[in-house]
Amino acid sequence: MPNLGVPELLIILLALVLLFGAKKLPDMARGIGRSLRIFKSETAKLRDDDDETQHTVQQAPMQAQPHPQPQPVQPQQIQASAPAPAPAPVLSAEEQARQLEEQAARLRAGAASQADKHA
Repeated sequence: MPNLGVPELLIILLALVLLFGAKKLPDMARGIGRSLRIFKSETAKLRDDDDETQHTVQQAPMQAQPHPQPQPVQPQQIQASAPAPAPAPVLSAEEQARQLEEQAARLRAGAASQADKHA
């Protein structure tokens, strides 16, 4: 990119004044300055975070640790443990809607029977 001299900068400044007006230029410059400050602080935080992660990785050197031997599973432990719950079947949206409608109908019927008992 070529170097910008004084005449080029004056032409750019004149174009900005004509495009945005003299009243809006200070507000624009202030907004740009705030944006740059926020951007710089966020990039500094990212750099600090990266430095901290690299620092913690360097502090904990990799050491060869022996692999623990797997313990044999005893049959008594398997029998004593409770059986795992069966996973719920995956229902389509229509099936879920149908089940909800059935539950709502049952609740309405129960509420109606209770209202008849109290009446």
